[in-house]
Amino acid sequence: METYSERSQVHEPRRILITGGAGFIGSNYLLRSVPRNPDVSYVNLDALTYAGNHDNLASIASADNYTFIRGDIADSALVASLFDRYDFTTVLHFAAESHVDRSIHDPLAFVRTNVVGTVTLLEAARAAWAPSSSLPMRRFYHISTDEVFGSLGKEDCFTEKSPYDPRSPYSASKASSDHFVRAYGYTYGLPFVISNCSNNYGPYQYPEKLIPLTISRAIEQGPVPIYGKGENIRDWLYVEDHCEAIETILRSGRPYSTYLIGGDGETPNLSLVTRVLDLVDEFLGRIPGSSRQLIRYVEDRPGHDFRYAMDYARLRRELGWRPVHTLESGLRKTVRWYLDNRDWLRSAHAR
Repeated sequence: METYSERSQVHEPRRILITGGAGFIGSNYLLRSVPRNPDVSYVNLDALTYAGNHDNLASIASADNYTFIRGDIADSALVASLFDRYDFTTVLHFAAESHVDRSIHDPLAFVRTNVVGTVTLLEAARAAWAPSSSLPMRRFYHISTDEVFGSLGKEDCFTEKSPYDPRSPYSASKASSDHFVRAYGYTYGLPFVISNCSNNYGPYQYPEKLIPLTISRAIEQGPVPIYGKGENIRDWLYVEDHCEAIETILRSGRPYSTYLIGGDGETPNLSLVTRVLDLVDEFLGRIPGSSRQLIRYVEDRPGHDFRYAMDYARLRRELGWRPVHTLESGLRKTVRWYLDNRDWLRSAHAR
């Protein structure tokens, strides 16, 4: 078997275009990375849609190595001008429409951002990095999702060799963007890496997502909706662990490769929501288990995948990464953060 050579694969980012850096995962990545890497320049391009909030980044907004630009990744003139102005060595592409329910109601918005936006970035990178001698020093890192692989039964896990089988407009748009990234790599020699992650959770997540929605409703003692019988299973990845994996792959991952990132946090939705509600009760001094009565079962959504699970053995074997947080420790930190930042929750709901 071919061995991994760290020296031959190391990428040293100098000037990074971050897309969607005011969103959930992007915010966490920038808050972690900007102070740690003062010699790296970060340019954050974000359209500040409903789920983006530049206030998340207040602690780094005045950093010498950070620049914010409000704009659309599908704006080809803007994107090309940024490549020209900043001479990026690296693209770290977080920006995406990501909520499955919204994609069911407005699929074209997902096509525009996730497909057209990604191709716009690829075109700009291809034009700016055209001299073949510069390509080994460049990297286009595309953040993707486990949902592109479709649904699993009760056993087995997704691997890097799993066939694509998207079941929602959201996952179809992300699958398409993955294919375009690979196509640009193989057709034009554009050095890329792709990572497909499991469900993220943690601070700054917009409260339409399951965990912050559950916390928000529990604080207000309002109904907590669960699709179907709550039997759908997801693998949960704490966002700090994801950011550490991204940094590892960005710098040391093999070019023209895909890595899966999992959290070792596989659990049914009902069990997850129950654990979150119990933690809210614990932290707020309520009667243990009292918030469970807030659960309301609602009609299942169309095309709801039964189970996702990630085999991240390649990432562990080649790059030595594994999650630090268990589901229990990550949930405790997450619930505590939202309870301590209720003004942020109220502001997010108001957007």
